[in-house]
Amino acid sequence: MQYKNNPLSPHLEIYKWNITSLLSISHRIVGVINILAITIICIWILSLLLGEGSYELTKIFLTTFFGKFIVVSLCWTFSFHILNEIRHLAWDIGYGYDLKVAKVTGFLTFFGSFVLAILFYLIGRNIF
Repeated sequence: MQYKNNPLSPHLEIYKWNITSLLSISHRIVGVINILAITIICIWILSLLLGEGSYELTKIFLTTFFGKFIVVSLCWTFSFHILNEIRHLAWDIGYGYDLKVAKVTGFLTFFGSFVLAILFYLIGRNIF
């Protein structure tokens, strides 16, 4: 038996990357990050029951550059996930399957998540 004439299955090196596939992969990764973040936030809230000492350690961590970076990053992951879920909800309704609309909503989701993350951070800093 010779299999030389059979076509090869397409793989990742053949497919052209587009905004929809990148957002799909990002949505899954961000979902896992959000689950871990929610778990850590719940553990942190439960640790507040132990007393003021655990809160002081968290307060010190959140005032560092790395702590602020984590908070802003989590603002972005949650806002990205929410906007992408709204996009998927529109698809469930039947809107947005056109290639042009899918690209536009993909870019709006990506850039809108950065805008929302900045707004959440500014609101948290009591600037607005």
